[in-house]
Amino acid sequence: MKMKYSADVDILVVELSDGRISHAEEAGGVIVHLGEDGEPVVLEIQRAREFAARARDAVFPGAGEAARG
Repeated sequence: MKMKYSADVDILVVELSDGRISHAEEAGGVIVHLGEDGEPVVLEIQRAREFAARARDAVFPGAGEAARG
């Protein structure tokens, strides 16, 4: 698995495998690139900073307030 963050566009790309991409589907700011077998190959997370903050708050409730203040 490889991850790359592009700060200029706030996108996190997570390469799950090196399979060939057949098509992609988008939902809620996440684009899932799927292989011919229907398995995810790449995740492209738009607005990655917001996504990470929401994930942190879901896993560690109250952590956002501690970090801010």
